[in-house]
Amino acid sequence: MRVAIANDHAATELKFQVKEYLESKGYEVINFGTDTGDSCNYPEFGEAVGKAVVSGEADKGVLICGTGVGISIAANKVKGVRAVVCSEPVTARLSKMHNDSNIVAFGARIVGFETAKAILDAFFDTEYEGGRHQRRIDMIYEIEERQ
Repeated sequence: MRVAIANDHAATELKFQVKEYLESKGYEVINFGTDTGDSCNYPEFGEAVGKAVVSGEADKGVLICGTGVGISIAANKVKGVRAVVCSEPVTARLSKMHNDSNIVAFGARIVGFETAKAILDAFFDTEYEGGRHQRRIDMIYEIEERQ
């Protein structure tokens, strides 16, 4: 599985830890984020991961900024992205099961590395249930089409 990852300056250290963790699990990680602590603009990185996931360059995405919120908002502007911000693994698991989320986001100022690992494991180890949930995913696609 190919995983697109991106971060802003607030999350560089956690991004490197997450990248190493994902690679240790056998994932190919494509880095779209900054590798320094120099101030930068998270919307560019959120968009880049969103485009990589939607185009098929990556199968899933991981976004990290200070809170996870700003970078996920940017990614969600890309048609076809369903990015979810998580501060614990239950939300990651349920968003995958019910919403077929394709990008997970979290904040380096909110979660530590151990919690980040639990969020990632829940997200990557959970399958979309489909069934009754598909109707709502279809409604999300319809909203996108009307824009």
